[in-house]
Amino acid sequence: MSEYNMKDFYDVIVIGGGPAGLTAGLYLARACYRVLIVEKEKWGGQITITSEVVNYPGSAPVSGTQLTEQMRKQAEHFGAEFLMAEVTSLDTADDVRTVHTNKGDFHCFGLVLATGAHPRMIGFKGEAEYKGHGVAYCATCDGEFFTGKEVFVVGGGFAAAEESVFLTKYASHVTMLIREPDFTCAKAVADETKANEHISIHYNTEVVEVSGDSILRKIVYKNNETGEVTTFSPEGGDTFGVFVFAGYAPSTELVKGIAEINEQGYIVTDRSQKTSLDGLYAAGDVCIKPLRQVVTATGDGALAATELEKYVSQMHKKTGIVPEQPVKRSEMHAPVDAAPAEKTADKNELFSGDMLAQLHTVFDKLEEPLVLHVFPDTRAVSEELAGYMDSLAELTDKLSVTKEAPADDPERPFVRVEKKDGAPTGVTFHGVPGGHEFTSFVLGLYNSGSAGQRITDEARAKIAAIDKDTHLTICVSLTCTMCPELVTSAQRIATLSEHVTTDVYDLNHFPALRERYNVMSVPCFVINDGAPMFGKKDVDELLTLI
Repeated sequence: MSEYNMKDFYDVIVIGGGPAGLTAGLYLARACYRVLIVEKEKWGGQITITSEVVNYPGSAPVSGTQLTEQMRKQAEHFGAEFLMAEVTSLDTADDVRTVHTNKGDFHCFGLVLATGAHPRMIGFKGEAEYKGHGVAYCATCDGEFFTGKEVFVVGGGFAAAEESVFLTKYASHVTMLIREPDFTCAKAVADETKANEHISIHYNTEVVEVSGDSILRKIVYKNNETGEVTTFSPEGGDTFGVFVFAGYAPSTELVKGIAEINEQGYIVTDRSQKTSLDGLYAAGDVCIKPLRQVVTATGDGALAATELEKYVSQMHKKTGIVPEQPVKRSEMHAPVDAAPAEKTADKNELFSGDMLAQLHTVFDKLEEPLVLHVFPDTRAVSEELAGYMDSLAELTDKLSVTKEAPADDPERPFVRVEKKDGAPTGVTFHGVPGGHEFTSFVLGLYNSGSAGQRITDEARAKIAAIDKDTHLTICVSLTCTMCPELVTSAQRIATLSEHVTTDVYDLNHFPALRERYNVMSVPCFVINDGAPMFGKKDVDELLTLI
């Protein structure tokens, strides 16, 4: 029928898994078009850092994570397919477009660019140098590292106001530095921040520089009206945190030279969300728009999808290529405000219905049994880890648990994933792999006991060429949404190379490790005994560093 592998051929590929992309996928799948949604970081996008969304029509107050997870489930119900991968480039010269990702190439007729935006750096002196060592951009990920310490928040918009209140859970005090004469967000949000007794606010103020040694020791800021310069250094040589919330920069790098982009980097669309290239539509925060909210993002996604339905139908007739229709799920998932799924049995009390479904999907694909080898210490967290592993093993005959006697060891407690004969897989987790690390640990089992996640032939060749022992120490927080990609990428390499091992640490239980590397932002990783590095990395990026 065609020269393409129809397994990797879609009517539309949506790049970005936030509200705009998920809505586009939902509409297209419901219209019986085969659609793939590709996301490189976290399903849900930037709204997932919002603890409570109160203005989404028809919805009771709900967290950003819950709201977008329901969107994802709706799209999945109608047959949308999902891929966690990074799109590296696009070929758009022909009727059939090729989307190159770090997990292979995919083909389609239409594209939706819904890549959103990423936190913007301000550029003050020392900002880049101390990123990860005191300068941070995500309160949810890094707030706990500043427990009991002074924190400065730079910015006066919605994110700065909301996250300042959130940071008072950890910080001894929060000081806001706002360049404008007042907040630039809604009055109701600003008033809540202004009323918080743990927050001080300086208007018309900018950061001049931050400095220190291996971590922050000093910040200098200036009032632009009076010219007054203030220098802050904690007493006793302590450190502090600087959280930057200065807006976002649109993620339009993929379409530079392909579609029209304005001077600020936003993609230009018409009223139907169409870009200057036929078949390419854009939705959400990458577009020029006066209001950047979930409700406008979903509207963009719906409009782009319905316009693409017409375009794809024309391509079917023109090319004679018609991808298979999506396969709908038999039941719609429960809404976000429904009662939690009942536990199937007491032994499964740790896992919700969705988690159990994910686990059984992985267990069914395991081709060989694995051993969860637990090394406890004398702390209560060891009992939690042991119970967690026992509960996993009770769900399948492909997992068994072996436990060592408790011992005082700064590396414990940890679980090491081994083959049935005791051979290591290269996957070790220190602490309890819950929170956002649940999925990465499950994928570690999948990669250890089966053919595993797909990677490119080029990446496989690079892994096979590794001939020196390489150890990756990875520091995470269970609340971090960016950590799992780094963890999964490192473990994928380890499961394919006898020379690579990974040790993942939940820093909440290993403060000595945090102090050793002066970690104030996650994800953080160290290759062998090198200097700490920060940020999520995919397989190819890690291989380059290795």
